[in-house]
Amino acid sequence: MWRSVSRFRLSRSRHIPRRFFSLPAVTSSGKTFQVVRPDSSPSIWSRLLLFNGGHARLLSDQPAVPRGEFDPAVQDGPSEAVEMASGEVHDGTTGSFAAGDSVFVDSYDVQSDSFPEGGGDGVIAEVREISPEELESVLSLLQSTADVSFESTLDSLHLTLCEEFVVNVLETPLITGENLIRFFRWASNTASEFEVSSTTVGALVRAVCRGDPPKKDIYVLWDLVREIGQKEKGEDFLEASVLNELLAAFSRLGKGRAALEVLNKFDELECVPDSMSYYFTIDALCKRKSYELALPLCEKMLSAGLLPEAKDVGSIISWLCQGRLTKNAYSLYSTAKEQGKVPPRSVMNTLISFLCRDDETVKLAREILGDLDKEARRYAIKPFSAVIGALCRSKDLDGAKKLLHDMIEAGPPPGNAVFNLVINGFSKAREMDIALEVKTTMERRGLKPDLFTYTVIISGFVSGGDMEEACRLLKEAKKKHKKLSPVMYHTLIRGYCKLEEYDKALGLLREMKSFGVEPNADEYNKLIQSLCLKALDTETAEKLLEEMKESGLYLNGITRGLVRAVKELWIEELAMEEQPQIAAA
Repeated sequence: MWRSVSRFRLSRSRHIPRRFFSLPAVTSSGKTFQVVRPDSSPSIWSRLLLFNGGHARLLSDQPAVPRGEFDPAVQDGPSEAVEMASGEVHDGTTGSFAAGDSVFVDSYDVQSDSFPEGGGDGVIAEVREISPEELESVLSLLQSTADVSFESTLDSLHLTLCEEFVVNVLETPLITGENLIRFFRWASNTASEFEVSSTTVGALVRAVCRGDPPKKDIYVLWDLVREIGQKEKGEDFLEASVLNELLAAFSRLGKGRAALEVLNKFDELECVPDSMSYYFTIDALCKRKSYELALPLCEKMLSAGLLPEAKDVGSIISWLCQGRLTKNAYSLYSTAKEQGKVPPRSVMNTLISFLCRDDETVKLAREILGDLDKEARRYAIKPFSAVIGALCRSKDLDGAKKLLHDMIEAGPPPGNAVFNLVINGFSKAREMDIALEVKTTMERRGLKPDLFTYTVIISGFVSGGDMEEACRLLKEAKKKHKKLSPVMYHTLIRGYCKLEEYDKALGLLREMKSFGVEPNADEYNKLIQSLCLKALDTETAEKLLEEMKESGLYLNGITRGLVRAVKELWIEELAMEEQPQIAAA
């Protein structure tokens, strides 16, 4: 049998997991315990817990040593940064233990600091026995499928319950959450020495929430925890970490409103939310696309100064972007940056991309680019391209050109796509000198202007009526590319039709095939309409119709009707001109 020691209450709020202890000889200056994990033998794993001078310290992992062979000098070993001030025994009695005795010490809670200075020769403890037979009977029942006689079967076992017994049961694997909850309810309502404590509630919540529990168990568990919390109100009875386990479970299930209910009960349960409380709730709400409920929580989290770690901040930023709350996402990013919690690079890229969708927030995206370090900048071609494209769209061409030069000087090195964005922007604004200047810079960097480059510049010249310069660019494109773009010819044909230079338009139509471009219905349609409406040349229009048939192209009904109507009108006018001549004869 294991002998158990009741809970110590120490003056700092720190939860230390339950352990089996083996005690060496006790000295007058302090006490040293060998801490052994329940699932390991002393020869495999051990820790040291030192009570000395009224203070307790959990030292870092040490090589295991045989029982009774502790060297007092080990207390000077490296610390694990878990230090607790002195405390007093809660509801305990005084007892003595010999070297090698095995005892069970539960987790520690904070209360006071009244360990006697200088230590002592005994351990203040209340010794209880946990029957292995009783424990085995309970575990066997819980690991089977519980039926309606579950509680009555437990009653028939006549168990001697205590906190340590209940925690042992709760920490046993392969028991369903439903059975653990039913056992806990039964133990709470049984006339025994067992009393519900923060330790046992925490053990229950962790046990039920581990793995992938059914959502029904999580809802039932929350009802039980809320009921206990309202009944056992008191400072620190329920820790935030315990309620966070519930919030994390609801988040995994995507139950946003349930998570919000838990968070809203923190005050009532006299528990203070921490950064993870807000994170899990926001995450759960956003999974249900309840952004209108998540946003106030983000603002409350920021005002309370409770930011989670950078990875979790990045997750919230991504959710806000998906909810089109980009300005709020940027505010969260700015605060996180000030606190040294910069989100992952992928999240920054996502935020930049969403900020670029709105002309009002493009400048914010530009600012984030400036936050990228040298290493991150090397791989940031997509966000840089997104910002340049947005600047061109918002008519901030000078800003786009400046950012392009920044890329040339400091990286990431711009490619054809980035240069084309800037060239296209200046071409649409008919600032052709600058567009050609950017094209020249592109060529100096060893990049070859592609068909899109030539097409957008030609389009800019055509829009300004400068067909001579447009044809010069076409001639240059012919030298550098064996196959040209249909859009390039389409743009030029429309330009000549607009100027009513139909011979040149027809010449381009004939030329297309020699450069691997088959005319499509659009080219024919534009030419035929122009010939009919402006030149009244139905003869040439009909020839183009025959060409279309041979190429397997079909003209839409409206243009066909236009050809017939113009031809009939032309015949009618011709007849009217001939009638006076006949009458005169």
